Amino acid sequence: MPPNSLNHGYTTLTDWGLILVEGSDAATLLQGQLSNSVVGLKGTLSGETAQGPGAVRLVGYCNPKGRLLTSAWLALFPESADSDDRFALFVSKDIAASTAKRLAMYVLRSKVKVLDVSNDWDIFGSYQSSESEQSTALPKEALALRMPDVLAQGQSFQRTLIAQRKSDANTSSVDDDALMQWNSLEVLSAIPRIVLATQEQFVPQMINFESVAGVDFKKGCYPGQEIVARSQYRGVVKRRLQLAHTEASASTLDLAKPGVELFHEGDASQPCGMVVLAASNSSHPDRIDLQVECKLDALESGQIHLAMSNGPVLKIDQLPYPLIEI
Repeated sequence: MPPNSLNHGYTTLTDWGLILVEGSDAATLLQGQLSNSVVGLKGTLSGETAQGPGAVRLVGYCNPKGRLLTSAWLALFPESADSDDRFALFVSKDIAASTAKRLAMYVLRSKVKVLDVSNDWDIFGSYQSSESEQSTALPKEALALRMPDVLAQGQSFQRTLIAQRKSDANTSSVDDDALMQWNSLEVLSAIPRIVLATQEQFVPQMINFESVAGVDFKKGCYPGQEIVARSQYRGVVKRRLQLAHTEASASTLDLAKPGVELFHEGDASQPCGMVVLAASNSSHPDRIDLQVECKLDALESGQIHLAMSNGPVLKIDQLPYPLIEI
């Protein structure tokens, strides 16, 4: 492994997809469907990087019961300074088609198109540490947004999601070392990402979505809004996302996957939580890091096991951000 490989990298992200929502009514459609506000979002031209809360938003898409169907990183990329809106939603590829189909149900006679372009665009991840002098030049047609920085290995890492149309000139390839580091940084960010295995499992607060600026409680209605608001203001959420780690082994790697349940040693019959995301720690090969959703009372004493009552023991780690109190 080159000595700089952990400090900077660039790789295809095969687990990520892209949805484009285009047209003069695109903002109105998304404003009525997503957990975060899209009104007033600053536009970013192709070839530039959207960054900051004025240009990039973490958004959730809930079912009527307030359970998250999708999470996405969203930015506005008009094709020109005077063109209609074009919003890009970077989502997990395994739920991109179903998310686009559901959004399209609400288009009706609006001037908007919802397109799952995951098979026509490649998604790349670029990261660099505060100590790295490397930088990634963006093609003119690329759509890029900067995600929140992550503190890992004693350094602060910048992360950028990049989408580019597939073409003969644009070749995609997976750099295994860079992908491992990217996935590790994503887990350590403690910002959740919904995948197929965790669809409709969590009210946003159960995975700290409101604490990482994924919910705007002042915006208008959206599917599940009443339940999300009630969870916030009546204090009914007794589960939270936690960071955890466990020792790596061949069997643990098979178990540490989104949707796998957790069990407290005091109650082997009922799960106390679920894996949200997991990844091998790029700088500690004997360790797996996890984002887990867990009952708060299960954290008070005793051990929590992965997948089964006698499965690998999880060690709970500190979150990198404060929780909004409920």
